[in-house]
Amino acid sequence: METVGTAPAPLEAPVKKKLLDLKNPFPAGTAAANGAKASPVGKWAMKKKLVGGDAGYVLEDVPHLTDFLPELPVRARVPRVLGVSVWDTDVPKLTFLPTTCSLRQYFVNPDDTVTQKIVVHKTSPRGTHFRRAGPRQRVYFQSDEVNAAIVTCGGLCPGLNTVVRELVCGLYDMYGVTSIVGIEGGYKGFYSKNTIPLTPKSVNDIHKRGGTVLGTSRGGHDTNKIVDCLQDRGINQVYIIGGDGTQKGASVIYEEVRRRGLKCSVVGVPKTIDNDIAVIDKSFGFDTAVEEAQRAIDAAHVEAESAENGIGVVKLMGRNSGFIAMYATLASRDVDCCLIPESPFYLEGKGGLLEFIERRLKENGHMVIVVAEGAGQDLIAKSMNFVDTQDASGNKLLLDVGLWLSQKIKDHFKKKPNFPITLKYIDPTYMIRAVKSNASDNVYCTLLAHSALHGAMAGYTGFTVAPVNGRHAYIPFYRITEKQNKVVITDRMWARVLCSTNQPCFLSHEDVENMKHDDDHEHHLHNTQLLEGESSPAKNSSNCNGSVPAG
Repeated sequence: METVGTAPAPLEAPVKKKLLDLKNPFPAGTAAANGAKASPVGKWAMKKKLVGGDAGYVLEDVPHLTDFLPELPVRARVPRVLGVSVWDTDVPKLTFLPTTCSLRQYFVNPDDTVTQKIVVHKTSPRGTHFRRAGPRQRVYFQSDEVNAAIVTCGGLCPGLNTVVRELVCGLYDMYGVTSIVGIEGGYKGFYSKNTIPLTPKSVNDIHKRGGTVLGTSRGGHDTNKIVDCLQDRGINQVYIIGGDGTQKGASVIYEEVRRRGLKCSVVGVPKTIDNDIAVIDKSFGFDTAVEEAQRAIDAAHVEAESAENGIGVVKLMGRNSGFIAMYATLASRDVDCCLIPESPFYLEGKGGLLEFIERRLKENGHMVIVVAEGAGQDLIAKSMNFVDTQDASGNKLLLDVGLWLSQKIKDHFKKKPNFPITLKYIDPTYMIRAVKSNASDNVYCTLLAHSALHGAMAGYTGFTVAPVNGRHAYIPFYRITEKQNKVVITDRMWARVLCSTNQPCFLSHEDVENMKHDDDHEHHLHNTQLLEGESSPAKNSSNCNGSVPAG
């Protein structure tokens, strides 16, 4: 397995680190191990850029344009009189706008990294780190040569317009870039639609609206057509905003760009309202979603409290991860039961959900149930003999657990004529994802956009940007696409939910211990693979918000 060199030498003398020797990821005897020709995309996908240091320090670095374009000229930004930043004197002087002067004292040290794990023991190794995001003194693009493109893919999410706005305004105000276009309608817009010119004036007020002014879609990913479009239109910076499926697609685009030797930075901005992207602290739009979800819970509580044996059922987003349901439950304090995909439950029998509902109604006279859309799917499929199907992004189509659960509750109490209930079902899914972002998410989207464009201008590529332990970092695509972020039901946050709702956990002590053991084993396995070079970014990369052609 080939190891890529370290990032370009910074202006300051760097601390010496060593490149880790990575083992061949192919088992002996396989076609690849025996020298069989691998696909070009697969060839690039096999590379990880790891840098080792003292005391178990490992930097999972992101690719740089000079990794495959070693003769690429570099530009150094240095402060001049009146605080205006210009290019260095050995290249044509290109004056920046005055706002750039505020950046000169905030250049990120080229050796700054962000640790993935901050809770450690005194004997623990330093562990995995990522390159810190922020403005660099060395850049690899002049403002007049930049042709940037922005695309939004997948489902809607609060904050999409804010990210688009801040990318446009940040490129223009901080780097003097004036050639910026938007791609309409997601990935397929690269080859099937015209581009939209974007200027600070045209995007000035879009953050006050929900949705995305660029439009979006699922599927439509055709790597060759997309990269052909980038090449034909001279686009050398592309910002791809979307969830884990979209980021997988962005990774494949980067690999093809690299294979062709194009000077083009491919940058991802992670978007998923479910907050299910791995490694990062949270995705934008999540805070807004929790805030809006709480309004639906409040309405359900009013309805339930106002009726005899009233039950309010609220279905929230959470295909594979129950973060919205969990945080909205904690924020509300009016929820009696929270059901998420990570925590199995059962209806009938001793200790089951129906028994708990009956007991809670006898105690309080009303109750509120919050259920994530991905919860209980196995139970529904068994009762309906349902065959799995997928949407255009390759996601499993879910059955409506809210309607199913509501009907099961009604059927149960129909058998008890002396125990009448009033049940109200609320599904605010599309209301939540279509609203504009709140103040917290607006600030967060601004930081994401600025970190993304700083990385692109500095020549980094093949990365997504997000906070890790509160510090924005550049993360290789493979790290956020190899698995999904999920609620850990053996963690204290889920214990707080159980304490708030007083609901049963529906799990035996053996189940909990097994899950805890699996979590510890997975973390240990990842660290071992890093040190031994045994995992591949290409693994589990089949779904890229649409089909990706092999090879």
